[in-house]
Amino acid sequence: MSNSAESGRPGAEIERLEKIFDRRAASFHEVEFLPREIAQRMHERLDYIKLQPARVLDAGCGPGADLPRLRERYPGASVFGLDLSGRMAQLARGDIAPIGWRRMLPQGLRAAMGAESSTTSVVQGDYGRLPFAGGAFDLLWSNLALQWHATPDQIFPEWQRALKVGGLLMFSTLGPDTLRELRANGNPDATLSFVDMHDFGDMLVASGFETPVMDAEILTVTYRSAEALLRDVRRWGGEPRRGMGPVGLGGRAALARQIASLESQRRADGTIALTFEVIYGHAWKAQVKTTPQGYSVIRPDEIGRGAGMIKPLKGMN
Repeated sequence: MSNSAESGRPGAEIERLEKIFDRRAASFHEVEFLPREIAQRMHERLDYIKLQPARVLDAGCGPGADLPRLRERYPGASVFGLDLSGRMAQLARGDIAPIGWRRMLPQGLRAAMGAESSTTSVVQGDYGRLPFAGGAFDLLWSNLALQWHATPDQIFPEWQRALKVGGLLMFSTLGPDTLRELRANGNPDATLSFVDMHDFGDMLVASGFETPVMDAEILTVTYRSAEALLRDVRRWGGEPRRGMGPVGLGGRAALARQIASLESQRRADGTIALTFEVIYGHAWKAQVKTTPQGYSVIRPDEIGRGAGMIKPLKGMN
């Protein structure tokens, strides 16, 4: 995704993404198996972390599927959700009819879940400019939202601001190998330019987080038809020329070329693979290290890591 030069992101680019996910909200449940699987793996990582947060934020909560699990894990916490899309926020609040797997539940259980959802605070807003005071949260959770922002290095300082000192950031995003099948056969610009895992680690340290832990894994989804694969990419939020989807998906000739490229990648079992490099990260908001005189303090092992800067003495250049 390319940044909008004229908007610096808050303007035209924000509006474009909001419209994309408003349109995708109604059918997003059909591809929600991917974020659900990744959320489960994020929770497995949380099992090893001792944390009892009082306030939790799901930044980029989508239709709110992660909110019940966060409430279950931290029953004493206030859980908040935020999403750029108004339609997604409505789904998360339970303002509109339940979709997907909830339709299969008994009516009484659906009603109970809807009532519970309505008590969770969900707001519409940009996760890059959170409408919350500094130090508002003990845990900031974000599942597959970060890749939509063209400059994630600007997001981490905002998330750091919203956390209390000692608060935890837990997130997942997509790495450079994601959707590599769409870039095959001479179509390098078919998808977002995903950020490398090691670059995320550097961004976290530069943004005031400490002891970041990063890891990645490859998940593969297989399809019987190229058309079904491309349809799911659209449902995840892919759009022609910008976003996660193939370039020129809206034109018949370009679509035919993309389908031909995918057909040429069929595997021995007859399926077509779609690759996701999933990056997981967590880090703690660092204690500000300053002397009473306002000088920053860094440990010797932090020198050269961008963790701090020594304030020069008065009169020094």
